Amino acid sequence: MQVLHSPSDCAIEGSCVTIGNFDGVHRGHKALIVRTREKSRENNLSSVVVTFWPHPRHIVSPNKAHNPLSTRAMRRDRIEALDIDYLLEVPFTRELANLSPEEFVEHYLLPLHMRHLVTGYDFTLGRGRSGHTEELRAIGQKCGFSVEQLAPVRIGETIVSSTNLRALIAQGDIQNANILLGREYFLTGPVIRGARRGTGLGFPTANIEPPRILLPPKGVYVARAEIASQRFNALVNIGTNPTFGANALSVETHLLDAHIDCYGKTLALFFQDRVRDEKTFQSADELVEQIKNDRAYALSYFAKERERETIS
Repeated sequence: MQVLHSPSDCAIEGSCVTIGNFDGVHRGHKALIVRTREKSRENNLSSVVVTFWPHPRHIVSPNKAHNPLSTRAMRRDRIEALDIDYLLEVPFTRELANLSPEEFVEHYLLPLHMRHLVTGYDFTLGRGRSGHTEELRAIGQKCGFSVEQLAPVRIGETIVSSTNLRALIAQGDIQNANILLGREYFLTGPVIRGARRGTGLGFPTANIEPPRILLPPKGVYVARAEIASQRFNALVNIGTNPTFGANALSVETHLLDAHIDCYGKTLALFFQDRVRDEKTFQSADELVEQIKNDRAYALSYFAKERERETIS
């Protein structure tokens, strides 16, 4: 996959395009990207995903907090894994937000020699989100491209969308969030030096700086940790360590079945389930007893996972 920052960065003779924020690259996004890839191959066209950075909400509503579901690098990796030819990352600015649908098509899509556009069920384009599918089809009739709108992807009665996914993660509902994603929600970052409280309590942890994406709420989680291409079962605590009077948010990982030096290495955390909320304990001994219970829960969780895998 070639990453472009302007439609003039490469000469494309003909393309099939899909466009959106693709925050999280969930099942709904995957359906759009896969259809774009299929349509391009059916018609001997290049497949192009057009997206934006930073997220438009940071520009349009700068006073409203918005943490994305994935970093820019994570999004790139997920899109590349879907075997797309080009990723056009358009720098999102106020000037771009003020373009009409016709102006956006003229400046960013027609230079790609777009022959077909694949859109989502709620897609709009241009100033004030005014460019609905029917208007885009009218533009396409004048400019020589067709528009295909996909129905929403549903899991049961739930539409797979970034909004619904964000709500599940914010509630700590990791299992249902993973269903909408079609994979495990994950965080990643370099392991940094912590306060070493876990080691003193008999439960050493690897700490990463909280990444600038949407974090599950404070609490303890079952996760799989990946370090240097090796996966380990783990407990993860997201919180401020209130028992010790700390106030800085941290992400601490205790490996259940390994003791390795993680400092300086990149740690990826793939969340499986929520164990409990963050608590303040009256003593270190009380905290240790709770960690033992958390560890027992996690070991039981992974044992059941192994049983399911063996049966299947």
